[in-house]
Amino acid sequence: MYVTRSSLLERIRTALARAPVVVLTGPRQSGKTTLAREILPEDSPDYFDLEDPASLARLEEPRTALEPLKGLVVIDEVQRRPDLFPVLRVLADRRGRPARFLILGSASGDLLRQSSESLAGRLERIEIGGFTLEELGPESAPVLWRRGGFPPAYLARSERDSLAWRKQFIQTLLERDLPQWGVRVPATALLRFWTMVAHYHGQVWNAAEPARALGVNPSTTRRYLDLLTDALVVRQLQPWHANIGKRQVKSPKVYVRDSGLLHGLLGLDSEKALFSHPKLGASWEGFVIEQVLAGEPHDEAWFWATHQGAEIDILLRCGDRLLGVECKRADAPSSTPSIRIALKDLGLERVAVVYPGAKRYALGERVEAVPLAVLAEPGRLFGEEAVA
Repeated sequence: MYVTRSSLLERIRTALARAPVVVLTGPRQSGKTTLAREILPEDSPDYFDLEDPASLARLEEPRTALEPLKGLVVIDEVQRRPDLFPVLRVLADRRGRPARFLILGSASGDLLRQSSESLAGRLERIEIGGFTLEELGPESAPVLWRRGGFPPAYLARSERDSLAWRKQFIQTLLERDLPQWGVRVPATALLRFWTMVAHYHGQVWNAAEPARALGVNPSTTRRYLDLLTDALVVRQLQPWHANIGKRQVKSPKVYVRDSGLLHGLLGLDSEKALFSHPKLGASWEGFVIEQVLAGEPHDEAWFWATHQGAEIDILLRCGDRLLGVECKRADAPSSTPSIRIALKDLGLERVAVVYPGAKRYALGERVEAVPLAVLAEPGRLFGEEAVA
C-alpha cells in the first residue's frame, strides 16, 4: 500500500517557491525522505544523503560541491553536518538565487537552533509527523489510533509486526540517534524515563515524582523531557493563562505524540489490552489532539485548567479568535460545567467536543458535538461559519 501525502507535498512546494531554504523536520521514519524523493529523485546528482558515505565524500569541501548547482538541491539527515548551515547561508544570499535547498533532519534542539541562527530570514520550516486522518481517511481511525502514524507501523502486515517495529524504533532512537546528536544519557535511563512519561500521558507534568523514582534531581528529569520533546516524540502542551482571578495550572501537560509508541511503551500488544487499560481515555485524547494540531488551521495551541477543576483540552488561537476543543470518548457527550466556565471566563468563540460517534449536533450555545471523522476534512472542525 502506498499513501500519497499530497497536502504535505503541496506545502513543501509552496514553501520552496517562497524561501531559498526549506527545513523539513520530523522524527526518524516519519516519511521525510519519501516526500523529498517525490520532489527530487534520489539518483539525482543534486540529492545528498548524509548517511551515505558517497554523499559525505562529495561534501568534503561543501561550498565547492554546492555552489555550482542550480535548481533544487536536497540534503538529507543534515543534523550529521552542522557545519553546512553557514555555507547554506552564503549560498542562499546569492543574487538571483540560482539554487533552492530542501534540507531534512530528524529534529533535535541543536538542528533547529543551528538552522534558525544561521539562516534567520532565509528559511521556512515545515514539521511533519506520521500519517493523519486527512491522508488516510476517516475509516482508518481504529488502526491509526492503535498502531500510530509512523508509516512502517501503520502499514505493517500484522499487529505483531507493527509492535515489533515500534519497539525497534524506540530502541534505535535511544541507542543510536540521540547519541549521534550529542546526548550523553544512558539509553536504559531514558527508556525508564520515557516509560514513566507514557504513564503520565495526558496529565500535568510534575518533575519531582519521576525524579524520585529515578533517583535524580528534578532538573535532570526536565532535561530528559526536553530531549524527547526535541526529538518530536513527546509533546509538552503549554498552559494558557487568563486574567480571571482564579488559580490556574502553570505546568505543561505531557503526551507521547504517537499513539502507537505510547501503546508500545505501555506494553499494550492488542486491541483487547488497550481497551482494558486505565490509560484508554488518555490515549484517545492524545490521538485526537495530534489530529487536531496536524490538520486544523491555527496560529498557536495551549490547554487551560484551574485548580478548582475547570479545564479545556485544547485552546486554538486563529487570528483574533480563541476556540476550544474537548476530547470525549463517549457515545453521547454532553456539555459540562468546565465548558461553560471556559466559554464565560476565556471568551471562547466556540467549543467543539470531538467524540467517536457519527452525528454532529449542538450541545448548547456555541458548543457542538463533532464526530472524529470530521478531522479528516481540515478546517471543518468548527463548522463552515467558523472558518469562513
